[in-house]
Amino acid sequence: MNTKGENMTFVKKLTERICSGGEITKEEALLLYKEPLEELCQAADRIREHFCKDAFDICTIINGKSGRCSEDCKYCAQSAYYDTSAEEYPLLNTEEIVRQAEYNADRGVHRFSIVTSGRALEDSEIEQMCGAIRAIRRRADIRVCVSFGLLSEEQFRRVKEAGASRVHNNLETSRRNFSNICTTHTFEDKVNAIKAARAAGLTVCSGGIMGLGETEEDRVDMAFTLRELGIKSVPVNMLNPIPGTPYEENARLTVDDMRRITAVYRFILPDAFIRLAGGRGLMEDKGEGCFCSGANAAISGDMLTTAGYTIETDLEMLRRLGYRTDQAT
Repeated sequence: MNTKGENMTFVKKLTERICSGGEITKEEALLLYKEPLEELCQAADRIREHFCKDAFDICTIINGKSGRCSEDCKYCAQSAYYDTSAEEYPLLNTEEIVRQAEYNADRGVHRFSIVTSGRALEDSEIEQMCGAIRAIRRRADIRVCVSFGLLSEEQFRRVKEAGASRVHNNLETSRRNFSNICTTHTFEDKVNAIKAARAAGLTVCSGGIMGLGETEEDRVDMAFTLRELGIKSVPVNMLNPIPGTPYEENARLTVDDMRRITAVYRFILPDAFIRLAGGRGLMEDKGEGCFCSGANAAISGDMLTTAGYTIETDLEMLRRLGYRTDQAT
């Protein structure tokens, strides 16, 4: 006679193990790419509910400095290596940054991220941004996240002392694949910056971009690196092929591709906030399918050089799906 365990599918067995506090292996994660999509997504949503309940983390970003980036990341419209239509400007002034922070806080957003182009801000630019962070914390009820590049631990400490609580620094892809994406800095440079931010007392948001030509193994390997680093906020971007970049002809991923990716990430990172980020504007369903497949966070509004969805539209959809967005993570 078959036991209950023998009747369980592979997906159910892994789900039970994770909900009981266990983990899956890389080999098991790769096998999930072959499992039926609907069963996988439903199981991922069960894991999400078990660990994160109905919490949903929504954040917004401001492009604080745009274009002429010294790095050659092949997906990026802001790289100086490529001829794109991306807008170029130096650091925004404090008043404009604070105005946008207040605008987002007034609409119920709990986290606001300042993102700047370039390998790293210079010390004088960091000081200017620290002034903006302090002004936001005085005038708006919103947490501040920063994406200022490959800073040192001492520089990150200055940012934290100004009032920032989180640093964003995407790994982008796997260690193996990284040199195919960028040659002006390394995967280890990224990891070291993440460790420096953690040492400075900041939490870290880190993930990557899907659709760069990576393999399923690359996606899984990146997720396992994030698990090793203890990352709990994980952006999952879908490549928007930008004219003028080397990836302008890359095929777009489908909604089902992204549902499977977010579901597998939920199995690897069961208690993380898996965040739909850039490229969500390309999805016909605004990401709703992924929010029922393990994802439970999003960047709303404009996505740097590509358009996103409005905060109001997102909040209405999330309420309909049964999520709560009234608490910052």
